Amino acid sequence: MTSFRSTWPLPPAKPTLPQAELHVWVASLNRPQTQLNQFWQHLAPDEQARAKRFYFDRDRNHYIVARGLLRQLLGSYLNLPAHQIAFVYGDHGKPELAAEQAQSGVRFNISHAQGVALLAFARQREVGVDIEQVRPLDDGEQIAERFFSANEVAVFTAVPAVQKPQAFFNCWTRKEAFIKVIGEGLSCPLDSFDVTLKPGEPAELLQVKGSREAAARWKLENLEPATGYAGAVIAEGREWQLQTWQWPI
Repeated sequence: MTSFRSTWPLPPAKPTLPQAELHVWVASLNRPQTQLNQFWQHLAPDEQARAKRFYFDRDRNHYIVARGLLRQLLGSYLNLPAHQIAFVYGDHGKPELAAEQAQSGVRFNISHAQGVALLAFARQREVGVDIEQVRPLDDGEQIAERFFSANEVAVFTAVPAVQKPQAFFNCWTRKEAFIKVIGEGLSCPLDSFDVTLKPGEPAELLQVKGSREAAARWKLENLEPATGYAGAVIAEGREWQLQTWQWPI
């Protein structure tokens, strides 16, 4: 089981979601049975059916916690019971609020890796988030050459070996977050846009299909959600402010 350590602060008692803010929550998905039971009660029948199809208990439990927590946080923002949250799904499977709940303007996205989840929320703007556990990859160079843009490959190749794992997952999470925010899945080639990736360099979407103007539509932020993890969040517009919290253990 991956240990969870985050320096993000605990949330206020009742967070509100103004249009000028974007909220990202980090949470450990390893929870005691009592919490699993509570999150299970939040789920819709189709979500419970999906949970039952997981072969491994760990994967099933992580799904229950991630989905239940998503519902609980959305319920808090919308002043609704978690089990009343209703979803619809886009052509590439991206969930959105359904019917009257969508009129709130709340948008959300979720990602999880190795027992840690990120949940992002915004109002009146699309949002995408991604998280990965930073680790050495024997085939990192080959993956980069296959999926990164030519500019990103050149930058990655020049990064010192000790920094390559961080650089790789900086790039990967930023690219995945962008793919998720536009809702096109892998129908948008990963090498059709550029992001920054060098450790210590500010996160930025540099160009989309050769256009800097298209990239300027979005604001990309680096996330350091927990020890040993890389993350990124991106949303429409550039005037919003980021708020980060950790869900209490």
